[in-house]
Amino acid sequence: MFSAPLWAWAAVTVVIAVMLAVDVLLHRDNHVIELREALVWSGVWIGAGILFGLVIWLWRGGEPAAAYFSGYLLEKALSVDNVFVFALLFGYFRVPAGLQHKVLFWGVIGALAFRLVFIFAGAQLLERLSWAGVVLGGFLIWTGWRLAVRGEPDVDPERNVVVRLFRRLVPTDPRYHGDRFTVRPDGRRAATLLLVALVAIEATDVVFAIDSVAAILAITTNTFLVWTATAFAVLGLRSLYFCLAGLLRHFGYLRYGLAALLAFAGVKLILAETPVGKLPLWLTLAVVLVTLTVSIGWSILAARRARAGSARHRPGDGKD
Repeated sequence: MFSAPLWAWAAVTVVIAVMLAVDVLLHRDNHVIELREALVWSGVWIGAGILFGLVIWLWRGGEPAAAYFSGYLLEKALSVDNVFVFALLFGYFRVPAGLQHKVLFWGVIGALAFRLVFIFAGAQLLERLSWAGVVLGGFLIWTGWRLAVRGEPDVDPERNVVVRLFRRLVPTDPRYHGDRFTVRPDGRRAATLLLVALVAIEATDVVFAIDSVAAILAITTNTFLVWTATAFAVLGLRSLYFCLAGLLRHFGYLRYGLAALLAFAGVKLILAETPVGKLPLWLTLAVVLVTLTVSIGWSILAARRARAGSARHRPGDGKD
């Protein structure tokens, strides 16, 4: 694998900053994101991610490109689970539709910051400690098992330690004041309910960040590839939310696919510390693609069968 020069890091940072600035300018009026707009922006972010992967392929060859695309697809798939949790949190806090994009925007900024820290910390652990791969691998296998057997995730903010601590330490106004995160109702600065919702999302995303970064580090420990794959996948999370929030019930079996991928990443990390060694990147990319295709296809077929069964059991139109 390769070591990316400083100019490559700087160039990616500038591209991401420019795209984020354009996104902010286009959504500064806090309008409600309709499906068509969300689909367009999802296409833009997915296109940017694919284009960057092609740049890696032309610049460094097939192996780094395979590592990038494997990490990108894995992070993108795991983002679907984030969308489900975000939808529950927005419902809990009753966040107005026009303000959800702003919360998600700053949530994504925080998500990128968390992942950047975890990427460098995880890569250093794997490089310096021979047993770190086994520990992270076991953690991913356990996470995959937990994801497969759990029901609807418990995201009650009242039980979240970070949210409870925030409310205890920071004066809070339990109302929305437009798109403002803080207000001065009586001359003293106080957090609005919008900021509390953002804190809840950031606190919840820390767990997702640990899972996803550990899974991608199982594919490659090249920090540049891990960071860019993660960044381009996470940056499209806002648009993905507005595309999928109302359709998640049709992807009921995707969770099992994600659980299998997390467990596979864990096994891959553990095998890397044994005589078997690292599994080839082409195998990793194939497993990611096949698992996602099967779980999504299974979900769609199951949803269609459920709708067909429901239609058969409806009372006849005017028939006795």
